[in-house]
Amino acid sequence: SRPSSRPSARLGSLFDYLLQLAGPQQQLAATRLLSVILTTLSSIWPGRIELAGENLGDVWRHPMARSTEPEHDPSTGLVPFHKLSQWLTYSLVEPLEEAGVTVSGLDQLTGLPEYRNGGLFIDLGVLKLKNPAARYNAHPVDSELVVEWRALTVVLLDRLAAGIRTRLGLDQEQLPLAKVLQGGSWSAGRRIARELRPDGAPPLQIISDGTVF
Repeated sequence: SRPSSRPSARLGSLFDYLLQLAGPQQQLAATRLLSVILTTLSSIWPGRIELAGENLGDVWRHPMARSTEPEHDPSTGLVPFHKLSQWLTYSLVEPLEEAGVTVSGLDQLTGLPEYRNGGLFIDLGVLKLKNPAARYNAHPVDSELVVEWRALTVVLLDRLAAGIRTRLGLDQEQLPLAKVLQGGSWSAGRRIARELRPDGAPPLQIISDGTVF
């Protein structure tokens, strides 16, 4: 089900709906929270890929994303990111917990594949462009280069978080990925971009309508 429609400026009374989902134990899985956001906001993303009549949002094609039985899998070739939806999910955790709801399983979400986190790995030389000249061109968000860059960013953020935990002697509960993103990779990506480029722009130029980055 979805949040009910009411004659209000509020987004379908989303908060009330989430409290209802949390139930008497006041617990809500992060994946359930993300699912609600994806379902509720699916219609706002412009001109995106549709599957079974559903607007997929921040999901793009890449030729290497193939399932083992592509002829039976309509999602073959698709790479999901949902950066803004996951960012909103992370942002809702604090107000929900202030309201007494425990949000569990945050590490079931992915790192945010955006230009600060992804830019960090290019600027530090972790990722290198196959064609160095691509740095000087602007690329649409559905280009193979940008999709691959973002997918690698998700994987590398997991590895970065694991390395930091090992270095500090902390476990996943003590240092979840969300804290690594907020206090580490995003801030570092912005700082290094400003050190390398006067305007602090990312290492790749992205053609975006503002609904991805």
